[in-house]
Amino acid sequence: MIAKQASRLTLFLLLAPAILWLGLLIVLPHVEILVLSFSERIAPRVYAFGFGNYLEFFTEPLYWRTFARTAFMSILVTALTLVLAFPIALYIARVAQGRLKAMLLLLCLLPFWVSELVRTLGWMILLRETGVISYMLRSIGLASQPVELLYNDGAVILGLVYGGLLFMIVPLANALESLEPAVVEAGYDLGGSRWTVLRRIVIPHAMPGIVAGCIIVFMLTVGNFATPVLLGGKNGLWFTEQIYAQFITRFNWPQGAAFGMLLLLLSSAIVWLGLRLTGQSLGTTLKQA
Repeated sequence: MIAKQASRLTLFLLLAPAILWLGLLIVLPHVEILVLSFSERIAPRVYAFGFGNYLEFFTEPLYWRTFARTAFMSILVTALTLVLAFPIALYIARVAQGRLKAMLLLLCLLPFWVSELVRTLGWMILLRETGVISYMLRSIGLASQPVELLYNDGAVILGLVYGGLLFMIVPLANALESLEPAVVEAGYDLGGSRWTVLRRIVIPHAMPGIVAGCIIVFMLTVGNFATPVLLGGKNGLWFTEQIYAQFITRFNWPQGAAFGMLLLLLSSAIVWLGLRLTGQSLGTTLKQA
């Protein structure tokens, strides 16, 4: 009896930090933001329950258009990141061995030894009108004058794909490493082409890693703030900018809270839809992440 109580106490003590962390830093703030989002200002410092903050989102075209643009761009960035990361992860998991494999993983990790802000500023140095790429284009005769590659959708997508590449490679490589070579060889022995083996064997086996990587990259992209602002400028139009403006610039916390809840609903809906379309469970996906 005493041993059973001691084991329960030990389990409780082990779980207590995680429960406190989840409750105080995740659950409680989200509950407060949810409550705040329904606070409608009816007079200076006087608030009442209402749906005005959400109605403002639907009645103002700038808000819902930016919201839709952010969703579309985030899905596009996730798809591009998957296309770029899959062959890299496949090479790391199935071809590279020993020191080469460790070196490739180190090269993937190397850019993340500095903060996201520093990496984004690095892209600004490369893409600006007086930057390295513009200078190279003029040097080889492809441009007669300085080329401005910043402050457009292409620059934003480039920065976001670069920032999410590692988070796609790791779960993909983790999933592909468990693929038995004999299964692939059997596919070739049965007359399958490279495309057939990839489509019928490799991709289905890597699907948990694909879904895990897509979820991580999408969540990081849709909630990104620094990269769209710095690389997109006034043309960035990212929904996190609207949230920042409501909280910091306009001091309209209820409106910012409503926007934050809408962004949370968007990311949750996309994740749920992705799991439904791929037939994966959340538990299996989290194991790959």
